Order: sequence, then C-alpha cells, then structure tokens
Amino acid sequence: MPIRKLSLLLINQIAAGEVIERPASVVKELVENSLDAGARRVDVVVEEGGSRLIRISDDGCGIPPDELPLALSPHATSKIQTAEDLAAIATLGFRGEALASIASVSRLRITSRATADGVTAEAAAMIEATGDQVSDVAPAAGAPGTVMEVRDLFFNTPARRKFMRAASTEFGHIHDYLLRIAMVNPHVAFRLEHNGRSVRELPACPQNRRQRCVDILGGEVDEGLLEFEHIDPPSAERSGASGARIWGLAGLPPLARATSKFQYVYVNGRSVKDRNLQHAVKEAYRGLMPPDKQPTAVVMIDMDPHEVDVNVHPTKAEVRFRNPQQVHGLVLTAMRRELLASDLTPNVAPAPGSFPAPGSGFRFPISDSSSASGGTSGGGGASGGKSEIPPEDVTAFVDYFKRMAPAQKGFVYSEVKKQLESQTPADGETSKLETSGGGFRGELPGGLPGGALGQYIPAPTPMLQVRNSFVVTQDDDALLIVDQHALHERVMFEELSQRILGQGRPLESQRLLMPVVVEASAKQAAMVEELTPLLERIGIEAAMIGPQRVAVHAFPTFLFERHVEADDFMRDLLDKAEEGKFDTADANALEEALHKVIDMMSCKAAVKAGDKLSDAELAALLAKRESVERSSNCPHGRPTTLRLSLKDLERQFGR
Repeated sequence: MPIRKLSLLLINQIAAGEVIERPASVVKELVENSLDAGARRVDVVVEEGGSRLIRISDDGCGIPPDELPLALSPHATSKIQTAEDLAAIATLGFRGEALASIASVSRLRITSRATADGVTAEAAAMIEATGDQVSDVAPAAGAPGTVMEVRDLFFNTPARRKFMRAASTEFGHIHDYLLRIAMVNPHVAFRLEHNGRSVRELPACPQNRRQRCVDILGGEVDEGLLEFEHIDPPSAERSGASGARIWGLAGLPPLARATSKFQYVYVNGRSVKDRNLQHAVKEAYRGLMPPDKQPTAVVMIDMDPHEVDVNVHPTKAEVRFRNPQQVHGLVLTAMRRELLASDLTPNVAPAPGSFPAPGSGFRFPISDSSSASGGTSGGGGASGGKSEIPPEDVTAFVDYFKRMAPAQKGFVYSEVKKQLESQTPADGETSKLETSGGGFRGELPGGLPGGALGQYIPAPTPMLQVRNSFVVTQDDDALLIVDQHALHERVMFEELSQRILGQGRPLESQRLLMPVVVEASAKQAAMVEELTPLLERIGIEAAMIGPQRVAVHAFPTFLFERHVEADDFMRDLLDKAEEGKFDTADANALEEALHKVIDMMSCKAAVKAGDKLSDAELAALLAKRESVERSSNCPHGRPTTLRLSLKDLERQFGR
C-alpha cells in the first residue's frame, strides 16, 4: 500500500482521539481557555450529558475577529512562541490543538467580543466550523468575552459516539471536572446548567480559598478540615523545588473514604494525577486510618514553572518534577506537621435517651486522692482512695466532672513527660510509679505500657477501667473513653519505631537454649535469606535447617517479656512475607517493611482487651497518651480515644 499524506480533517480527528475522550474533555479544554483569557465568570450549559450541546460563556479578554480563523487552525496558540517557552509553561493550555480537534468532531460556533488595553470592541464576531468546513467571520451581537458552542459531538465519528455512556454518566464527569477546576480558582464564579436546570453555582470568593473548598466538599466537613501551609524558601545551595509554596486542607481521619476521589492535588493551578504526590498524602496519614481507606485532602502547590514539566501527556493531566523526592518531602512534611499538632481524638455525641434515667441506681468508682469531689477520701494504700457517686441521682456524675475540671487545668501530663525524659531505667528493669499526695508507691513490670515509665506525678484525675478493656477518664471539658489495647499498641509502636528507625539500633535479643522450629512452605523457605536484614533489625536470628523448616535461634527480649510465642510470631511473619507484604530490595523498601513488622510486634505485645490493670498501670498508660505522637489512633488507624463533651452530657440531662 503506497504512503499517502493524511488529510487535515483526519489529522485533526486523530488528535481529537487523544485530546477529546468524552464531553467532559471538551468542557475541560474550553474552560481552561476561558481561565487563560482572564475570565472572572464562567457559565457552562450542557444538554444530554454534553452529546447534544456544550456552551461555555466567559467574560475574558476575547478573540479579535481577524484571529478567529487562526484559532481553529491546528497548533495555533498565543501562549508559547519559542521552544524555550516549553520549559516554563505558566498557562493551562498551550498546545493549540483543542479548538481544531473539537471542530473536527462536532459543529462548533465561536462568538467573541475582544477587549485589549482596556478598550472593548464595538461588536462581537462569529465563526462556525463543521468537520473541515470553516465559515467566514461574520458580525454578531455579544457581551465582552467569548461563547463557545459545541453541538452534536462525534456526529461524524459514529464509532466514538457509540462508546459514550449514558447522559447521566457523562454529565457526572463534567460536574466532577468543573468542581475540581473551580476549587483552585476561587476568584472565578462558576455556574453549571444541565437540560435547562441550574445544577451548581459557585460565587467568587477571591480572599477565601478555604471557603471555596468547603463549598465544594460540603459544609458538614468544615470543622473536620485542618488548614496547613508550608513555604520552602529559595536556596542557591540546592536544586529543585526551591521557593515552593504549599497550601491545603487535611481532613480528619473520620472523613476518610473508600477511594481517592476526594483528594484534590494541584500544581501551579493545574489539577494533576501524580503517584508520587498521592503517596505523600497517604503517607502523612500512616497509622491514623485503616490502610484500605483514603484521606480527604486538598493540596495546592505553587512552584517555579522551570521545576515542573507539564508537557508529558496529551490531556496535561500528568506532570514530571525535576526533583520529585523533594516535592514529596515538602508535601509530607506540611501535612504531617499539621496532623501531629492537632488533637485527632474523635468526638461522640450520644443519641437522646441513651443514658439511664436519674435514680436507676448505678455507681461510679473513681480513683481520687483529694476531697475535691465531696466524696469520702481514702487513706494510703494501693488505690489512693475511692470516691463513689450516690445512686439516687445519676446527674451527680456530671456535677462531679464539672467540679473536678478546674482542678485539672494545670495537669496535662507535662510533668509526667519531664519525668519520663529524665528517668529512663535500663531495658528489663522495673519502673517506679509514685504519687505525691496519695501515698502510693508500687512496682510496674518492665515494658508495660511500652517500656520504662519513669515517675508518675498525678493530679486528682478520676479513672475507671470498664470490662477490663476500656479506661474512662476526663480532660478539662470532656469525658474520655480509652481503648487500652489500641492506646498501648500505639505507645509501643512509637517507642519501637524510635528505637529501630530513629536511632538505627537493633532490638536486644535473647538466645534460646533450644531453637524453635517452624514449618515453612517452599516459597517461604526461599524468602528466609532475603528477610535476614529485616530480622536482624528486630532482634531475630533465624536460619533454614531443612528444606522447609526454619529454626529461630534468638528472639527479641521484650517479646519474651510480653509472653509472645516465637513460633507463632515467626509463622505470622512468614505468612505475610509470602503475601508480598515485606520487601527489602533497597533502603526505602526495608524501612517500609520495618514499619509493618513493628506494627505486628506492637499488636502482639500490647495489653489485650480483658487484661486487668492496676491503678498504677492505668495512670502510666494515660500518661503515655500525652507523650507519644499520633496517640489518637492505633497503628492500624482505629481510634484509641473517644471524647464525650460535658455539653453533650448536660444536654442529655436536660440542662
């Protein structure tokens, strides 16, 4: 078959196949042109999901009449002039393919009234194109700006039209795109209409980009969004991403969703899909939510255009950074810093009638070494005294916490933290807990909770262990319910991470008199040698002693102290390795694998639901809650604490 030159129409239709995937692609290209033209208002009118009509109206600078035919020519643009311009693209569009591609697969009409140097043309001009047929420019009536009208999309390419989805589906894509581009342009007002019905209207709010984000995400999530900002100052000493500015909103863990649909990432005003940035967002929430959930987040990055290449994908949805790891680190640092600085303890509001009626006759034993509650104060001894609320009126429970709150204001465990930092016994030693007013002094087994605990300096803080699983206590204005296993798991995870990853020291291990033998599958046996660097870091010495038998010769000391069986732990570790959970190919992969193994160790070694804890152990565990990072969630992302405010309690009692 001889080589032939393609017709201009076929060339444009091939280009349309890359750029115009569906009606939402048309809306994207035309709205981006409107924004590049300086529009402050963009109206989008759609019929039948965009297959019948797409009309984009804006109040931008417009197109002069003599440039209208050129605008429909392929690769004609006002946004770049030289090859050097490609290295620093500052506009949303730049290729000059969109209008020619759209015209080749639809009936396109452009009506524009240009404004230049503050002077608006006396009249508008119009041009029409259908396939490869382009009309002459004609005068028309129109307001300043441009109206792009696209009818009968894919009318001359039936194969493409056949693959379009239902009108509702196609409109859903248009709606999602418009919200995404509107979020990063709060200075522009947007309106969306479908089949004659107004669907969305977003007024301009140039001074409040948070408000635009809330308008799109929904007002009900406003209180659950943490605002963060980070500025990376320019530096002549290092290259890449210098001078980057990051602003965004990080949703609290309860706002997590099943998909990443509610993650909005922008680079220089462009909505992008970048695996590197998505990983940074997810990594910032490590341990704060279940791994199968995705955070709700908005991340807007403004940086030097020379540091990012947007010319890597026909639809400009992907970008390439000159220094991707540095940008990853900036996003991760900005989000993690805000999350760690915030109290992530979820609030719970009881349903009406969920508390027993007054006079139902239940009692609240509460540890208390003072007489502030008005109850009887015990003497010395291990309990430090007990106070009980009379059963005649359960509303006294609320009064008790209100009277106790003022005494609590100066006690946020800061003194405990100082003691923890100044008095750290060696591994394996028992920890002392001592009260300054209750007369208690006792021993706590080493490693519970999470290692040496130092000296405990209490205030009159009520504590109650419920069903040997939950700890009820208080802060200044709320009742706190703590899951003892989840909190202890987080404490141990953070301390082990600091030891293994932060200090770079392997855990102490204990040699076994007789090695523990574990049966392994053929695949697991082949992986033991690969896992050796990982096992050494956590204090496990293991080797193959047969085709499918692994011998454990040494085991972490602290796991022994927590009565974790070596064979059970090793079997679970090998099972996860066989599933591909651990990779030790390089330093980054090894660190990722260590996080997962430390998670396993923490879960197995932590106190369990049903374990009876003494007053001293409860007090030490609560003290640790204030001294470790991310104490609001266990390493798996489950909450460790729930907060029930006094206001909600009072509301339940009709106060």
